[in-house]
Amino acid sequence: MSSFEIRGGKPLSGSITPQGAKNEALQVLCAALLTEEPVTYTNVPNIADVNTLIDVLADMGVEVTRAEPNTVVLQARNVNTEYFSDNSFKKKSGKLRGAVMLAGPMLARFRKAHIPQPGGDKIGRRRLDTHIRGFEKLGVVFDYNADESLFTLDGSKLKGAYILLEEPSVTGTANIIMAAVKAEGTTTIYNAACEPYVQQLCHMLNNMGANIAGIGSNMVVINGVTKLHGCSHRMLADMIEVGSFIGLAAMTQSELTIKNADVAHLGIIPETFQRLGIELTIQGDDIHIPAQQQYRIQKFIDGSILTVYDHPWPGFTPDLLSIILVTATQSKGTVLVHQKMFESRLFFVDKLIEMGSQIVLCDPHRAVVIGLDRQIPLRGITMSSPDIRAGVALLIAALSAQGKSVIQNIEQIDRGYERIDERLNALGADIRRID
Repeated sequence: MSSFEIRGGKPLSGSITPQGAKNEALQVLCAALLTEEPVTYTNVPNIADVNTLIDVLADMGVEVTRAEPNTVVLQARNVNTEYFSDNSFKKKSGKLRGAVMLAGPMLARFRKAHIPQPGGDKIGRRRLDTHIRGFEKLGVVFDYNADESLFTLDGSKLKGAYILLEEPSVTGTANIIMAAVKAEGTTTIYNAACEPYVQQLCHMLNNMGANIAGIGSNMVVINGVTKLHGCSHRMLADMIEVGSFIGLAAMTQSELTIKNADVAHLGIIPETFQRLGIELTIQGDDIHIPAQQQYRIQKFIDGSILTVYDHPWPGFTPDLLSIILVTATQSKGTVLVHQKMFESRLFFVDKLIEMGSQIVLCDPHRAVVIGLDRQIPLRGITMSSPDIRAGVALLIAALSAQGKSVIQNIEQIDRGYERIDERLNALGADIRRID
């Protein structure tokens, strides 16, 4: 197990470029299974979760070529459809939420698939109902093996259908779309997720020869085709890194420029940080954050306390609520952070309280943050990273704190952030990786 040793209280400066989007990568990489032809991906994040998925694809027989950094070519000419019963698949898929995304393309091309119980962060329940019920509407029959924690899917009668999703699940929508692109007839998905990651997947599939309409809306219409071909696809900048860097700049009183941020795909993320009082300017595709001595949380128009909560796109992404929470600790004012989606994601605030923050954890979903307005600096402590997003929130807190902090279990951070210590050290941070 590795740790970060951080000496905080130092302002940073310079420019940083966000990595490719992790959550997009876990979808679009699986789409290579839909064709025998090579698919080239650029701006691929070199992180543990993405590399684990690529390893799984390679174990299945997909040819993997890494011609240059952050570029991957996948060619699925000889796929072993029996790989899912292999112990190595069970071991790797247990670490990775993205393994569920293999099911859609496997059903589309081979008419059979397997889904393991989701791995990844322990941030609350992650149901597969949206995936399974959507596949059922397409004519798929499933069987669940409780001993193996594995769903077996039979897609021999795969056919287009009208599907009304009970929730706009991002991964559920993406998985159903990939299954439907080669199903006979027309599939309509209503209450579909419309996140940029889903839009990127749909554009990529259309470039491969699919017929998808309604991209960016909550009603997606897919006319099945018989064959798909290869393409080239560039992944967006990771919006979670962009938001993390905005919060980092504010907490450490740093002047930072976030380069190539794909601003058009950030939705209300910049505006939400501005409501915390953080100044930022959009310069083309870059975001500039000046050094600020103070940032004051806005209130609602009627004077009531600001609430920041997660909501399906184009609402605020749940992956940035941890960053909002930690950034608010040194603001002037009070904010209620409401994490609706996952019931365990706020269970890192005890570490922030130990560092000196004023936070009231109301219940598993809500926390009230009373900003210290820098009157009392945070102090360094030893802590452990419970999940990817909380880990980076704690890293931001440590970089703003006085003295030395140690963050253990940084494998969680490495799962989602590429060389984060090296990149932040280049801006003036003091982070040592201890193995």
